[in-house]
Amino acid sequence: MFYRISLTVLSILTSVLHDDVRDERGDVPGWVMITLMSAVLVAGLLALALPALQEMFNSAIARVNGAG
Repeated sequence: MFYRISLTVLSILTSVLHDDVRDERGDVPGWVMITLMSAVLVAGLLALALPALQEMFNSAIARVNGAG
């Protein structure tokens, strides 16, 4: 009797834990998509802002060189 109850409890716990692991693995494509979208967004913003950033950098370097 105790053996049967133990097996039932063990079976329930195993199925519950197994379902949780499966649910976590199923969301991997979502995380991959978010990561790729973030990378594309950063690359796009950098492409738009690069000329202004270069000008700011060159201006700062020129001021430092002129002061020294």
